[in-house]
Amino acid sequence: MNKNLWLLALCQGLFLTNNVVFIAINGLVGLQLAPFGWMATLPVMGYVVGGALSTPLVARTQSRWGRKVSFQIGLAVAVASAALCAWAAFSGSFWLLCTATLVAGYYSANGGLYRFAAAELAAPDYREKAVSLVLAGGLLGAVAGPNLASATRTLFPVPFAGAYIALMGVALLAMACMAAIRFEAQPVVLNAAGQPARGRPLAELLRQPAMVVAILGAALGYGVMNLLMAATPLAMQVCGFDFDASALVLEWHVIGMFAPGFFTGHLIKRFGVLPVMGVGVALNFACVAVALMGVELHHFGVALFFLGVGWNFLFTGSTTLAMTAYRPEEKDRAQAAINFCVYATLALSAFSSGVLVTTQGWTLLNAGSLVPIVVTGLALAWLGLQRKRVSSSV
Repeated sequence: MNKNLWLLALCQGLFLTNNVVFIAINGLVGLQLAPFGWMATLPVMGYVVGGALSTPLVARTQSRWGRKVSFQIGLAVAVASAALCAWAAFSGSFWLLCTATLVAGYYSANGGLYRFAAAELAAPDYREKAVSLVLAGGLLGAVAGPNLASATRTLFPVPFAGAYIALMGVALLAMACMAAIRFEAQPVVLNAAGQPARGRPLAELLRQPAMVVAILGAALGYGVMNLLMAATPLAMQVCGFDFDASALVLEWHVIGMFAPGFFTGHLIKRFGVLPVMGVGVALNFACVAVALMGVELHHFGVALFFLGVGWNFLFTGSTTLAMTAYRPEEKDRAQAAINFCVYATLALSAFSSGVLVTTQGWTLLNAGSLVPIVVTGLALAWLGLQRKRVSSSV
C-alpha cells in the first residue's frame, strides 16, 4: 500500500459515507414527501439511474482528461447535488429530491471506478490486493455513514436536511484527498500502423465468457444487496424499530461489505477467483435463510451482515475477473459497460424494493431475491466447467 493507494482508500471511504447516508435516509425522506407510499424509494432509484446514465459520459471524461480530473468533476457534482437535496428537504419537494439524486448519480459513476484505478496504482502482481484494500476503505463509510445520519437528522427542524448539508463537507474533504493523489499516465499501446490501438469492439468484449460472468456477478450481486438493503429501513420501521436501530443494522451491514477487503485479495490469490465468488453466493443464500426466520433485531442484523460479506466476495471477485477479459487500451469502454450493467440493475432493484416491501412484505421480498442468487451461482458453475474443458484439452 503506497501513499496514493491509502489516499484512494480514504476517498472510497468518503464515497461510501455518501452512499450509506443516501441509502439510510433517502427512502425515509421520500416516504415523508412522496404522493404515494410505493414511491418512497424513487430517490434511491434516482441515484442509481443517474449512475447508469452517467457511465458513458464518465468514460469519455476519463479517456480525455484522465482519472484525476474526472474524479474531481464527480466530487464537484457531489457537493452540488447534496445542496440540492437539502433544498428539496427544506422546501418539501419530492420531485426536486428525485432530480437531485439523479444528478448525484454522476458522482456515483465516478466513484464506481475507484476500484479499477486502484489496480493501476499497484504493481501487476498485487492488483487483486490493491482492489480489495481500496474497497476496504469503505469501512469508513460503514462507521461514519450511519452515525453521521443519526447525528445530523435533527440538526434542523426539517428531518435529515442537516445530513445532506453534512455530505457537502464530506465531498469537499474527498476533493482535498483526491488532489494529493498522483495517477501515473497509462502507457499508450500502438497498432501495426503506429497509431494508438483501439482494441476490440465492445460487442466482442461482451462475448468473452469471463466478461459475461464478471458482469453477472457484479450486477446481480450488487442488485440483490441493494434490493434488501434499501428495503431494510422501511421494513424495520413497519416492525416498530426506530431509526437508531436501522442505523445500527446498516452499520454492521456495511462493515460486512468492506472489512473483508483486508483479506479478500489474499483469498483470491490463494484459492482462485471463482471459489471466492462461490462463497459469496453461499453467503447470499445464508442471508435470505436468516431473514426468513423472523423479524427481530438480530435477524435483521445477522442477515444484513451476511449480505455484506457475500457482496464483498462477489464484487471484488467480479472486478478481478473482469480485468482478465480486456486489454489496457479497452479499459474505458469495458469498465463503462460493467458499471452501466451494475447501475441499471441497481435502479431496478431500488425501485422494486420500495414497491415489494410496501405491497408484498419483507418475507416475499427475500424469497424473490433467491432468483438472481441462483442465476449467479449457475453462471459461476458454467464458467468453471468452461475453464476445466479448456485446461483438459491443452
